[in-house]
Amino acid sequence: MSTALTAAPTSGLPAALAPDLIAAVNYAKAEKAPATRKAYGTDFRLFVAWCEGKGAASLPALPETVAAFLAAEAGSGVKPSTLGRRVAAIRYAHKLASLPTPTDAEAVKATLRGIRRTFGGGKVKKAPAVAAKMKGMVATAPDGIKGLRDRALLLLGFAGVFRRSELVALDVADIQPVEAGLRVTIRQSKTDQEGEGATIAIARGDVACPVKALRAWLDAAGIESGPLFRPINKAGTVADSRLTDRSVANIVKAYAGRAGFDSSTYSGHSLRAGFLTSAAGNGASIFKMMDVSRHKSVDTLRGYVRDAELFKDHAGAGLL
Repeated sequence: MSTALTAAPTSGLPAALAPDLIAAVNYAKAEKAPATRKAYGTDFRLFVAWCEGKGAASLPALPETVAAFLAAEAGSGVKPSTLGRRVAAIRYAHKLASLPTPTDAEAVKATLRGIRRTFGGGKVKKAPAVAAKMKGMVATAPDGIKGLRDRALLLLGFAGVFRRSELVALDVADIQPVEAGLRVTIRQSKTDQEGEGATIAIARGDVACPVKALRAWLDAAGIESGPLFRPINKAGTVADSRLTDRSVANIVKAYAGRAGFDSSTYSGHSLRAGFLTSAAGNGASIFKMMDVSRHKSVDTLRGYVRDAELFKDHAGAGLL
C-alpha cells in the first residue's frame, strides 16, 4: 500500500535523517498484523485499479468515488463484510498519507448501510468443533508423521483456544511442560498488537491428550527448537519452515470431512469456538474461559454461553 510515509521523499531533508526515516517506515508497517497489512494492501490495490479504469483519483479519493466503488463491488457479488474491510483499507491508506478520509462522509456510510440492508450483513458462523466432535476428528488421523502432526495441531489448537495465526507462530521455546500439563507463552496475538504476551495453561486430557500428542509429534519429527508446526512434503520430510495459518484451516476442514461432518461449515476458528462452546456447556466460569481465550470483553463470550445453553431451562419445555 503506497503511503506518504512509506514513499516519503528525502529531498529537503538532512542526509543524516535517512536511517531513522527508514526505521520509521518499518515501525509504521509493524503497526498492523502481517495478515491485516496483506488484506488491506490487496483491498486498496483493487480500489486503485477500479479508479484507474474509471479515470478517478484514488489517493486522495472523493467520497462519491468510494461510494460508487462500493456499489460496483456489491453489484459484482462481493459480500458486505468484505466491503467493510475495503472501506477500512481505503481509510487506512488516506490516514497514513495524512489526507482527509473520504470514508467518513455520510454518502459512503449510507451506501454501505444500504448494501448491508439489501444483501444482508450478518456473518456466517462456522461450526464449532466441540469436544465430542474433536475426539472424532483426531481419531481419524492416519499413522505416520503427518497424522502425528495433525493430531497435535488439532488438540493443542482446541485446548489452547488458539487463533490459527497464534498456533502457527508458536516455537518450541514457547512450550513449558509442567506436571499438570503445559504452560504456553503467546508472544503476540490479534488483540495484543503491542506484543505484551500472555501465558496460558493447557490441561491434560483423558481420552485425547494434547500434551501427549504434542510430545509424540516433536519426538517423531526430531524437533528440538524453532517452529512448533511445520510443513511435511509427500516423501514425509519435515521442513524447517513454519506452517501457514491457511494450512490450519485446511487441516480442520479435512479432518471434519474425514469424521463425516460437513467440511464446508468448518474453519480454523472452529477450534477456538469448539472449546468455548464445550466449556460453556460444561458449566465453566466465564472468567476461567477468558483466562484461556484471552478475550478482552465478557460480552463476546456471552454468545458462546448463550449458544451452549440455548435449550437449557427453555421457556417452552413441556408446553406441547
